[in-house]
Amino acid sequence: MAGTPVPFTADDYAARMDRAARAAAEAGLAGVLVAPGPDLVWLTGYAPPAATERLTLLVLAAGRDPVLVVPTLEAPDAEKAAGASALTLRDWTDGKDPYAATAPLLDGRGRFGVGDSTWALHLLGLQKALPDTSYVPLTEALPMLRAVKDAAELERLAAAGAAADATYEEILKVPFAGRREADVAADLADLLRRFGHEQVDFTVVGSGPNGANPHHEAGDRVIGRGDTVVLDFGGLKHGYGSDTSRTVHVGEPSAEEQRVHDVVRAAQQAAFEAVRPGAACQDVDRAARAYITDAGYGDRFIHRTGHGIGVTTHEPPYMIEGEEQPLVPGMCFSVEPGIYLPGRFGVRIEDIVTVTGDGGRRLNDTPREMAVVQ
Repeated sequence: MAGTPVPFTADDYAARMDRAARAAAEAGLAGVLVAPGPDLVWLTGYAPPAATERLTLLVLAAGRDPVLVVPTLEAPDAEKAAGASALTLRDWTDGKDPYAATAPLLDGRGRFGVGDSTWALHLLGLQKALPDTSYVPLTEALPMLRAVKDAAELERLAAAGAAADATYEEILKVPFAGRREADVAADLADLLRRFGHEQVDFTVVGSGPNGANPHHEAGDRVIGRGDTVVLDFGGLKHGYGSDTSRTVHVGEPSAEEQRVHDVVRAAQQAAFEAVRPGAACQDVDRAARAYITDAGYGDRFIHRTGHGIGVTTHEPPYMIEGEEQPLVPGMCFSVEPGIYLPGRFGVRIEDIVTVTGDGGRRLNDTPREMAVVQ
């Protein structure tokens, strides 16, 4: 596995905050308000305590210095954040009104983009203090804010993808037959951590009929010979996501199981080949869906073809019909068609793909053929 990447600098975070403020102005917004969550980490490097009812809010507006409103007791940690040198901190103490402290920063009126992680408690408090303001979710107002990755982010995503690949190669060596799905899921989690993940977000192990549920939670079902098993796993390494799926078989597959797998593999390849600058997100979905529909399984492909990935494992852009956002170099997203036959089995194959200057590049390189496990 590659070593630890060079940390992001204060200048990196300052550039991101400036980009967000300018994008907000271009979208007709008075500014951007970001509460604790992935957006705040991406913009500032600051991750305050997750379970706090105290208002913490980054205020960004074009032509103004960024301001971070924080509880006084959290101010020392906020000052240590990597992007803190580009911020003005405004703290408030317990017993005082945090919305009164924030109100002057918003000029009392205008439409603001609000981070998706903002508590309703805080949004309602702002609305009460500033009745002439209005708010729109950032995923609606600025859906592409984090979508295009720079070279340092791509390096982290590639490292996370390589760690997930190493996990898959190792899981093929463990016994499946006679063990519970939860046992194999625990193996996946242990392997992701062994290969450098600081956070494991999901370990789907869908055996036999459970594989027909795309988000099946691994449980007590005992995997048997003859089972098709969907594996979907990922998390965060160096703060950036991995997410890959492969479908394996315990013993030799039947002709039907092999055919369904071959259809999904060809559909995944068709979708990958549709990735190029200027194509619409929906074109990737259309390529996979057309192949599966032509093979007679169109009604059994029941989810979008892909989702963006970065500091979270699911984020914009989404590869789905109706999403006309053009692909540009640096975007990263999953390509993961599947076929699900209720009560019988499912198949999914997933890679993370980044858009390049002339097409796409996979960040997962393990074989896509159906592996036979014991």
